[in-house]
Amino acid sequence: MGAGPKPGWLKIRFSETDDTRRIARLHAKDGLFSVCQSALCPNRMECWASGTATFMVMGEYCTRSCRFCAVKTMAKPPPLDEDEPKKLAGAIETLGLKYAVITSVTRDDLADGGSEHIARCVREIKKKNPKMMIEALVPDFEGNEEAIRTMIDSGVDVLSHNIETVERLSPEIRDRKASYRQSLGVLKKIHEISSGRVITKSGLMVGFGESGDEVGKALEDLSDASVEIVTIGQYLQPSKNARNIPIIEYVSPEIFSRYERIGYALGFRFVASGPFVRSSYRAAEPFVRGLIHARR
Repeated sequence: MGAGPKPGWLKIRFSETDDTRRIARLHAKDGLFSVCQSALCPNRMECWASGTATFMVMGEYCTRSCRFCAVKTMAKPPPLDEDEPKKLAGAIETLGLKYAVITSVTRDDLADGGSEHIARCVREIKKKNPKMMIEALVPDFEGNEEAIRTMIDSGVDVLSHNIETVERLSPEIRDRKASYRQSLGVLKKIHEISSGRVITKSGLMVGFGESGDEVGKALEDLSDASVEIVTIGQYLQPSKNARNIPIIEYVSPEIFSRYERIGYALGFRFVASGPFVRSSYRAAEPFVRGLIHARR
């Protein structure tokens, strides 16, 4: 049984501007990929219109096959583009961004999960603009502590890893190599290894059939793992492909508001909760920028 017709609050219209066309062209240049496009993000026009973009590094093929995702999968993706860090840094400089978000596919085929490659991207961006604020949304690196340390030492300001869903549904929705507890462990290690120097962030989607109590427990678990920023958004099935799990429920804006209140009551520094919220949505909020300045 599906969720039925899409409700009014989930209808969105895209409008192109000179800025959105410029950013789209830049994404296509030199083989750079944007998670805005690859993951079919519903906020891409809003973000591009404000001059914000999220770049996806390490190619467009993921070694995992999570059922919520639109990104293409391959057991042995092509080799990494060694010039990508410099290309990315150049693109971000051209855009004139003050806050950059870097995400990536998962590369279990690489010994370090690609952590050094992502870290190089951060360092190259910082080399061009030391004041640049950088957020990295990273895979779990199979819990590898050295890979996590590599990311922390890169100079990244916000290090994010998503739990994606509540614990009960995690085995059904995420790839078998991923796990809810492993993700929480990664987030906890980020906080411990960095001694709180790096801001920790995570996110989850709703609409898979989870209960309100289960979402509350997931938020408690994230709080216990010392996560500071959390995002909660509506799952939207990216395709009719049998691989992609169907939507069970369209969660109302009122429920999202309740989750936001719960998050703040648990002590999160910033909570973004709403139907269109995605991991990097409103990443450059003035409050988040203020947090980064304070840590620096």
